[in-house]
Parts: sequence; structure tokens; C-alpha cells
Amino acid sequence: MKSMDRRRFLLASAATAALPSLHAFAQATTTTTTATLKLHPGEPGPRIPDNFIGLSYETNQLTEPSFFSPENTGLIEQFRALSPNGVLRIGGNTSDIGYWKPTPSTPPPAIHVRDTGGGEPTSALAYPITPEAIQNLRAFLDRTGWTCLYGINLGTNTPARAADEAAFVAQTLGTKLEYFQLGNEPDLFKSHLRDPKTWSADLYMDEWLAEANAIRARVPGARFGLPDTAGNPDWYAAVVTRLLALANPPDVAALSHHYYIGGPPSNPQMTIDYILTANPRVGQLAHDIRAAAARLSAGEHKTVPYRMTEGNTCYRGGKPGVSDVFAASLWSADYFLDLATRGYAGINLHGGDGKYVGNSLGGHLPGDDLVLAAHGDPSKHPHPYYTPIAHIGDNYILEPVAYGMLFAGHFAGATTFPIDFNPGPVNATAYAATLPTGQRVVAIINKDAHQPLNIDLPNYRQGPTLTASALDSTHVQLSEPSANREISTVPPATAVLLYAARP
Repeated sequence: MKSMDRRRFLLASAATAALPSLHAFAQATTTTTTATLKLHPGEPGPRIPDNFIGLSYETNQLTEPSFFSPENTGLIEQFRALSPNGVLRIGGNTSDIGYWKPTPSTPPPAIHVRDTGGGEPTSALAYPITPEAIQNLRAFLDRTGWTCLYGINLGTNTPARAADEAAFVAQTLGTKLEYFQLGNEPDLFKSHLRDPKTWSADLYMDEWLAEANAIRARVPGARFGLPDTAGNPDWYAAVVTRLLALANPPDVAALSHHYYIGGPPSNPQMTIDYILTANPRVGQLAHDIRAAAARLSAGEHKTVPYRMTEGNTCYRGGKPGVSDVFAASLWSADYFLDLATRGYAGINLHGGDGKYVGNSLGGHLPGDDLVLAAHGDPSKHPHPYYTPIAHIGDNYILEPVAYGMLFAGHFAGATTFPIDFNPGPVNATAYAATLPTGQRVVAIINKDAHQPLNIDLPNYRQGPTLTASALDSTHVQLSEPSANREISTVPPATAVLLYAARP
């Protein structure tokens, strides 16, 4: 049994776990409704990439070169615990005020950002990105086995400076570089970086193409992801139309968008019940980006994947008591597997050190106000509140949302297939896939706080199970069962993997 330090998380091994019998739980329940579950393994769906698991960090984090470095063994350990080959995305609000500083004598550019009082980074935060940070980043990626989506400033940059940075990044990261992204949430530039009366997707593409072409001139094999919007579907049509009209378009490696359930932390709607309720916006975003990717794929005669490159529970740093508790584990497990079955190439949950996420929000984490108002100590919480990996003192600790990622990570490399699932009155979801070994796996996620889910799935044995004492608990367990057993009930607030008996 492995202790996860100050916040007491538990990741139990198969040899030492003592998980309560879910079958025994069934004997005590009075629920009579049994969920119906029919599998269709003969109708293969999307394959889940091996590197489906991802994290997103602010570019501003690079101003601390020792963070993403081979010496930061605590962070490396947690990256490797999440996935042996995940994808790190460098970007966020701060990516559009950072500038490339290749030598100590390189002068900073003149950066002008309109301060609207809305909490966006201002010109005063403009910061340098140095060769040392990129070199350390490469060594960090080598140690973790991860690759990188690298964001370059579009909001306050010049094509020439962007090309200089891209050339160094491409040469240094080499095969660890998946692709570049230019600009963060450009659909929201109108709030502080561009004229709100004129800013549009077409003007964005004018600027994007100028920067992308300057990079291509220096890095002929450069690949790009776009538009990395906050989820504005109208932008996909304009972006794809412009790309398909080009005789020699940049190499588009993926279409991308962001997703936060809602926010800000002060919003009373942001509750545990809310984040565990199915959100129709997930399906709408998936429909829109899948259609755009299919159109671009047909026009360019190749497969263009799509990815959710930044998101989490509650925007603006997360909400204490919602983003940093077990409910976030169940949400992330469900969200990752939901998007996997919808054909996404991967998901990057946003996090990092509180200082840098705070910088992206104008220098402050709004969740701290809620903790202080309740006479609490913000330092006892992860900062930011939604981060998958918290940096507390000298330790790096997996937070609840990361445990849902670990649960979903068992599907990496598997091929999904459709199911017919009716949980009745219980708030539950289910997903199924065939592993590369040929074995079938079913995930059942009971998000209901009170009702167990009765299930009849013969010849499937209990595997890793995600549990906690309550939805608002900060003590999370992802454990292997102590015996090879079938189950007939999934308790409230529990997620379980079921593996088909081998022939």
C-alpha cells in the first residue's frame, strides 16, 4: 500500500489491497432495479491512443527552469504514475504574453494588453522564455517518456520572433515535439488583446497563417494544432474553409478546443451534483469538432485527429470542495472515457503551480476567497484547486482528479465498442473496449451519491476499483481486489473495471 503523503491518497497494489467485496455489498442492499447492459464487441469503434492521457500547464511555468527538468524527480515520478507515454501541453492564458529571449542581451518587445479588469494577464506580466527552459524541458520529457504540444505566443508576438522560438524548440525537443499551437483561446482575444468590434475567425486566420508560414520557413517539417478555442463552434467552419482554400497549407496535426464544466468558483451552481450531471455541451462540442475534422480530412486526404487540449471542472482555478475532492475523480474518469468513445485523440487537464495559474488569472486564485470567507487556510488545499498534480512543500501529490485519469488510463490502447446501457434511476455510465491482448473490459461509473447499481454481467471479474468514503472526501482509493470475483452491485460513488474471463 502506497501512501500519497499529506492528503492521504491511496494507490493500493494487487498484492496488498483489501478492497471490500462488492458482491457482499449486494446482500445488504434493498434496491431491486437491475441495470441492463448489452455489449456489441463485433462492432469496433474508435481506438484509444496509447498517449491519450495528457496534462496542460501555463507557459509561464517555464520561467522556473528547474520545474520541468531532469532533477525534479518528484514531478517525474507522478507524470510516470499517470502514464508511461502521456502528452504535456504548454500553453494557457500566459502563452500570449511570453516572449522568446535567446540571449541575456535580447531586449523584450513592447507588449500592449488592454486591461479590462476581467482578470486576464496584463502587460506587466510579460516574461521571457529562455533556451535553458527548453533544454530542461527536453530532458524532463526524456525522463518521463512523455511528448509535448508547445504553445507559441500569437497575441503579442511577431512572426519573426515566433519563428526563432519555434526553430529552437523544434531542434531541442526533436521527436518529443508533437506539434505547435499558436495562440490560446483566440476566440476570446476580443476581451483584452484585439478590438472586440472587428475581431473574427477570419482575422485570426490571417494572423495565424502569417505566423505559421514564418515558422514553416525555419522549420520545414513543422506541424500545427488549431484553433484551440474556448469551444466556439462557429470558428471551425471558418478555419477549415481557409485551410482548404490554400494550395500549400500548413501541416495540421490536429483540431483542438478547450472545455471547462462551468464557473467561476463563486458561482453557486458549481456543486458536486452539477459536475456529476451529464452536460449536453460535451456532446455538442464533440459533434462540432468531429464534423470539422472529417471535412478537413476529406479535403486534405488524410486523417486529422481532434483533441481537448485544456480543461477541467471549474474554470478560473477550480472550486474548493468540488474540484479537489472525490467527485472530481468520478467526473474525470467518466469524461475521459466519454471522449475516448467519441473518437478524441486525447485530453489535457489543466493544472500546475498555483502561482502560474494565478498569473494567468490576473495574479489571484478566486477559490482562495471562498476558503478565507469560511475561515479556512488556503495553504491546506492544492493550488490551483483543480490541478491533477499538486506541489505542496517539496512534494508532488496526485490529486483526486488524477485518480479518475488513472482509472481511465486502463483503456489506453484499447478499441472501444458500443453498448446498450440503461442504469434506470441511478446516475451511472458505462463504457467497453477490447484490449490489445484481446481481452474485453467494461468500466461502470456509479456517480450516484445514494443508490447502488445492480448489474448482471456474468463471466466478468472485478478489476481496479475507484472508491472513497464520500463524494466530498479527499481520501481516494484506486485498488485491485483481493480476490478474483464477479460482482452483482456497484455501490454508490464507485467506479469499477470489469474484465472478461479469459477463454
